Amino acid sequence: MKKRLLVLLLAMSMLVAMLASCGGGGTSSGGETPVAEKQLVVQVGPNPETLDPALNSAVDGANTILHLFEGLLTVGEDGQLAPGQAESWESSEDGLTWTFHLRDGLKWSDDSDLTANDFVYAWKRICDPEVAAPYADTVLSPIAGFNAESLNPDALQVSAPDDKTFEVKLSGPCTYFGSLAAFATMMPVQQATIDANGDAWATAPETYVSNGPFVMSEWVQGSHITMVKNPNYWNADAVKLDSIKFMLIEDANAAYSAYQNKEVDMIKDVPTEEIPSLTGNPEFNVDTILGTYYLNLNCERDMFKDAKVRKALSLAIDRKYVAETIMQGTYTAAGNFMGPGWADPEGGQFMDKSNGGKTYIDIDNFEANLEEAKKLMAEAGYPNGEGFPEITYTTNEAGYHIPVAEYLQQAWKELGITMKVETVEWGSFTPMRRDGEYEAARNGWVGDYDDPSNMIELLYSTNGNNDGKFKNAEFDAQIDISRNTADPAERSAALHKAEDILMEEAGCVPVAYYNDFWLQSPKIQGSWHSPYGYWHFMFADIAE
Repeated sequence: MKKRLLVLLLAMSMLVAMLASCGGGGTSSGGETPVAEKQLVVQVGPNPETLDPALNSAVDGANTILHLFEGLLTVGEDGQLAPGQAESWESSEDGLTWTFHLRDGLKWSDDSDLTANDFVYAWKRICDPEVAAPYADTVLSPIAGFNAESLNPDALQVSAPDDKTFEVKLSGPCTYFGSLAAFATMMPVQQATIDANGDAWATAPETYVSNGPFVMSEWVQGSHITMVKNPNYWNADAVKLDSIKFMLIEDANAAYSAYQNKEVDMIKDVPTEEIPSLTGNPEFNVDTILGTYYLNLNCERDMFKDAKVRKALSLAIDRKYVAETIMQGTYTAAGNFMGPGWADPEGGQFMDKSNGGKTYIDIDNFEANLEEAKKLMAEAGYPNGEGFPEITYTTNEAGYHIPVAEYLQQAWKELGITMKVETVEWGSFTPMRRDGEYEAARNGWVGDYDDPSNMIELLYSTNGNNDGKFKNAEFDAQIDISRNTADPAERSAALHKAEDILMEEAGCVPVAYYNDFWLQSPKIQGSWHSPYGYWHFMFADIAE
């Protein structure tokens, strides 16, 4: 392993030096990384909680990982699956065996060979209870041998008949399994570097061995992550940029200032107060994505164990006011958990068939909703909020989170409830929420692949991303049916029934459907934004 790390360090040092010597390069003061000839500088989020593919559950982390790793398959700009590390793949006639054929000569960034056994190791690692991968239940449930109640990597039916063949046995047909093979959690990771460095392997460039278009050259916590072109990537000739610098800026005003000063070429976090002035600006982009902004009311806390209380707090929210006024029309009011764009297993949009074609919450009749909320609080034993404890609502500062929190203080005051706001930095917020160390918190989910199971299964009792700790046996039973049937009609009915239960029990509180909005310089060419909330810069270029 030491030899491999030495090779990696030498290769990266030579590459950075070579890039710096090109026409547009130079070295800044203070010992910073040399600036490459073609360096794209972007901001897609703050300091990520983790860049370990198995442990990440955040969009910003996944966006970074997608530039550093490549899975068996990829998703193209047209939304279709495309070859990645596997040049071809097929499934058996019964849909229970998927076989992936890897390309010739695949390499890790440290120049060692990458084989099918690396995928076997990576996928079994996700199943390891010691790793505690939050996505394990979501991505592994279709695979034969997976048991969420008793994780056993050795039981997972994945194998490598030879160095170029990766085979997966499923417990039942799974029409979206190809999308899972392209998902960031399922990226290969190198066993040698993990064995040698433990969890620290994913925290420093010296040990961060990857296989994607770029390789990490620098990570300054809270400042930036720099990645340079990976010469060992099988499609390196298609990579036009010499490097990408991900600026880890958490404050939207700081990001906006950096964009105005041309210090960055693209920013995801635009100050909400600037949005009215940016309307019509060709550099300001708004695009729909698959996802819902919602709230968690921690079901393990005594104050939220009664579904009547949870439903009352949900109904007391004027969603149109939040989306159209607080969020300035950049989001859309949500009357369902599953929003527009999700495909139904039977065809068409999932949302069109939910609740008989009607939204669960009538977003156009807030006054009636509020009266129902007050009635539910009284039925739960808290008329006018009497006897109900003070709520602490936890959030991070980005985007509209603070204005929404301040609105919730006023909205829930109508029920006689007092709420205080706790602000936590992003790097600490997600693990706190996952561990249930909060009372109420903002949350949200952006789809990873176009199947409704990707989002609705978040509320399954054993799901690692079930931050609200919602547990309902009937809900779980419907999810189990959806996982074990090959009949599209039966699967659709089960998923819709699961959403019925979720909304009736207020297992979470949907508020608005997501859109992404960002500023991007016109000099960036060939990049694209996906409905899963990712910006793809792998094959982008910078106009001279």
